[in-house]
Amino acid sequence: MGTIQITNLTFKYDQMSTNLFDSVNLSIDESWKLGLIGRNGRGKTTLLNILRNKLDYSGSIVTNLNFYYYPQNVSNPAKLAGDVALELSGLKDYDIWKVEQELDKLKMDLSVLERPFENLSPGERTKLLLAVMFVDNNGFQLVDEPTNHLDIEGREVVANYLRGKQGFIVISHDRGFLNQIIDHVISINRNTIDVYQGDFDTWEQQKDIRDNSEMAEKAQLKKDIKKMEASAVKKENWANQSERNKNKNIKMDLHTNLDKGFLSHKSAKMMKKASTMQKRANEAVEKKKDLLKDIEIDDPIVLNYVEISHFNQLISAENFQMVNDSVQTPEVSFEVKTGKVTALLGRNGIGKSTIFKRIMDFDQPFEQRGNISIKKGIKVSYMPQETTLHGTIRQVAENSEIDVEQVFSNLRKLGFERELFNDPIEHMSQGQKRKVALSLSLSQEANLYLWDEPFNYLDVITRDQIIAAIKKQHPTMLIIDHDIGLIDTIADEKVMLKE
Repeated sequence: MGTIQITNLTFKYDQMSTNLFDSVNLSIDESWKLGLIGRNGRGKTTLLNILRNKLDYSGSIVTNLNFYYYPQNVSNPAKLAGDVALELSGLKDYDIWKVEQELDKLKMDLSVLERPFENLSPGERTKLLLAVMFVDNNGFQLVDEPTNHLDIEGREVVANYLRGKQGFIVISHDRGFLNQIIDHVISINRNTIDVYQGDFDTWEQQKDIRDNSEMAEKAQLKKDIKKMEASAVKKENWANQSERNKNKNIKMDLHTNLDKGFLSHKSAKMMKKASTMQKRANEAVEKKKDLLKDIEIDDPIVLNYVEISHFNQLISAENFQMVNDSVQTPEVSFEVKTGKVTALLGRNGIGKSTIFKRIMDFDQPFEQRGNISIKKGIKVSYMPQETTLHGTIRQVAENSEIDVEQVFSNLRKLGFERELFNDPIEHMSQGQKRKVALSLSLSQEANLYLWDEPFNYLDVITRDQIIAAIKKQHPTMLIIDHDIGLIDTIADEKVMLKE
């Protein structure tokens, strides 16, 4: 039976002031199907790279397992998908059947192998790379966010596929997806890493119990800290008073025959006692403050939403579609009503993003049929599917005339580290880039939100914060997302694009 034994793992990147991992100890069995959970920037992908021996660390990792990582790097996307599969897997031509066998389980047409990899859809690429990774039955797979480019049907197919596998770690922020496939959870918390047996819901229940227990003590802790701080101040004042008394007594001694040595000795003892008590009080304060270090910061998020109440709806489409020589979107009719969240659903490639770009009046190689209209003069906050921002956060916010301090405030609420504020956005991780784009949209004054797969790469806690804000404020929103559980939670109306 294979295992992964991690002992005293400590790691930080050069630019970090504190350790990302500090003396971590974990024991993992090769049969476990693990979900790796934690806020963006906590080190989920870093942990996988450490397991793959891609980063230098202190401590030890002892294992007899071979690790395989998704997504693999495709050096030449112009090659046929079949050649890419052989290259990545190390198989010979006559063993291509092993890849075909996995593709069949993923409900993929085998003709995909005869097409250039670069011409595959994002969902097709995901399935091909997963198939390549699982051809070795003796491997332990490290799967990093496979659902980001999958539609609802694709997520179900991949979930069914992974259920039939044994022994892997998967990073995903889709709780419904995780609940279908995992039996253990690795949780990267603010200061610790824990392993739980069970699915995502089991972990969340245990986390809520732990957090509620700690939060129940918070009021008392605050009282204790307040008393201790007052005591520390009192003892500091006592120490200062002892020093003043010492000087006073020495001055008095100029006019008396009192023993100066005795007075000095007495004052010194009082000073030492006061300082010791002050030190103990300060230490007690810090110890109490440390007790809540693992509770996640999930401050409420507020959208800079301004409702236009005199309009019943802001977008109206009737028998609308976009057409060119090779592609056409399905004909669709819908309204985006004021104060309602409308979800635009459909498989990948069916034209959802094309409709968004038409609403934004972007140039596209399509002819419009039917009608679509948007109320004039309204302010639209648009978040595209891909984040292409460049420069620092401040530069992007100022160029878009968005309050920089509001953007920074929202980022902090979303668990974004302050030391990244001045970094170029293009150098950030996918999750960090997505949080920047989201914070810009949240901070921008808007009457209407167009969000195209806004939750890709975002951690569960961030998702919950945004969901809570949407449910509280009821903004006018048109949203695309493939997490059906999330859509069921926030959408007032659903529009399905069908072939």
